[in-house]
Amino acid sequence: MTFLQILAIILAVLAIVGSVVPALPGPPLAWVGMLLVYFNPSGSESMSLTFLGVWLAVTIVVTVLDYLLPSLFTNLTGAHKAASLGALIGMLAGVFLTPIGMLAGCLLGAFLGELLAAGNDLWGSIKAALGAFLGFLATTGMKLLCSGAMAYYILKYLF
Repeated sequence: MTFLQILAIILAVLAIVGSVVPALPGPPLAWVGMLLVYFNPSGSESMSLTFLGVWLAVTIVVTVLDYLLPSLFTNLTGAHKAASLGALIGMLAGVFLTPIGMLAGCLLGAFLGELLAAGNDLWGSIKAALGAFLGFLATTGMKLLCSGAMAYYILKYLF
């Protein structure tokens, strides 16, 4: 097994971990692992450039949605724009902490944005925070699916 193959497998594992841990960009790591497999086609079949390009597009979309969906879900609960902005700011601030910090930042940001800036009551602010929580769950699941699928293809094309 070559160095590139070992590195591709390590990136696949880190990508799955990075789908939950905010410090690691899960899908981009998996895509780099696929790129390494593309340049080292010593498995049973070689990966096509089109296949790699499609997964690059998926990776970009998932990465962008990771930052947008929590605030969109907050809007879907009828929250004020301040709650959506608070969810985004809180999530970005929580990125530097643990996944719990990211989740707490998203929830707290949406709650405070709705409570303070929009002047909503306690229940309306909780509802906005729950929308942000659902958005966080949706993006985490999306990243796990994307990274898991790419990890599968890394292993498939290597062996």
